[in-house]
Amino acid sequence: MKRLKTLTYGILTIIGLLLIGLCVMSQSEATSKNTLTIYNWGDYIDPALIDKFERETGYKVHYETFDSNEAMFTKIKQGGTHYDLAIPSDYMIQKMKRRHLLRPLDKSKIHGLNNIDPQLLNQPFDPHNRYSVPYFFGTLGIVYNPEKLPGISIKHWNDLWNPQLKNQILLIDGAREVMGLSLNSLGYSVNSENKTQLHSAYQKLCRLTPNVKAIVADEMKTYMANGEANIAVTFSGEAREMMTKNAQLRYIVPSEGSNLWFDNMVIPKTVQNEEAAYAFINFMLEPKNAAQNAEYIGYATPNEKARALLPKRIRDNEAFYPKMNTMKHLEVYRDLGAYWLGVYNDYFLDFKMKH
Repeated sequence: MKRLKTLTYGILTIIGLLLIGLCVMSQSEATSKNTLTIYNWGDYIDPALIDKFERETGYKVHYETFDSNEAMFTKIKQGGTHYDLAIPSDYMIQKMKRRHLLRPLDKSKIHGLNNIDPQLLNQPFDPHNRYSVPYFFGTLGIVYNPEKLPGISIKHWNDLWNPQLKNQILLIDGAREVMGLSLNSLGYSVNSENKTQLHSAYQKLCRLTPNVKAIVADEMKTYMANGEANIAVTFSGEAREMMTKNAQLRYIVPSEGSNLWFDNMVIPKTVQNEEAAYAFINFMLEPKNAAQNAEYIGYATPNEKARALLPKRIRDNEAFYPKMNTMKHLEVYRDLGAYWLGVYNDYFLDFKMKH
């Protein structure tokens, strides 16, 4: 009898544990159905829009950030966290596609894709936007203070080699960007895989050394805003942030060529709540929401209808919304693979050592 009682208690305990487990699983499933997990760059959305999305849809947003495309790629590849939506850059989307880390988009579930400027769709990194929807776009260019550079023309990459600019230029700390500007100044592609062209670009960079004050990262914004430097090579969004703090600054994109970059919304293979992911994509394609986000972040919106809602001083600024004759000379960075990226990095590191 005692053995029978023990067996009965054991069976009841097991049943109890199974019921608890089923409850936990049920709660977890309900939570995942009501939660949208977003993986984005830091400070890359107006927080008020997340609140608005939650109110309108009933979804709870779990928001995580990354500081580099490579960090984002590694975490999604490992698959430890189930992200429903991520916002990588152009070349990384190309890489993620090759590694089968993205879900193809169901266009029937997307509303508002026709709001996007057609010339910003169907880019080489994602033909026909099979995997991605544009979030922001921008350029690489030159920000400068004309008041401190009287009589000096700043319109083209070659202007950086002017001897009058000795020890005045700040360069962004990026191999593709710095090698790219030198390649463009010689009439070559920023995606060159030609050893002769790359060596010529490196040699020309070495001649720029006397004009380079420093090769920096985020501190560039402080230096330019405070007038500690008069000219810098940076991205359009960073330039706009500097210009809000120093009204004397101007930004130009050399018409001969430069980098055109995109950050796009994608659905990773790790998705658990695909319905919520599409809801967020559609929410951000709404012109009012996209315009609000563009004003908050400072980068250019690819949404034509949203751009029409922006203040005239922003939407008509050719530095941030380049005209067609400039756009046709801009290039998106391609994922060049480990070998060619190594070549770019080696040349750039050698250039930095000479500075």
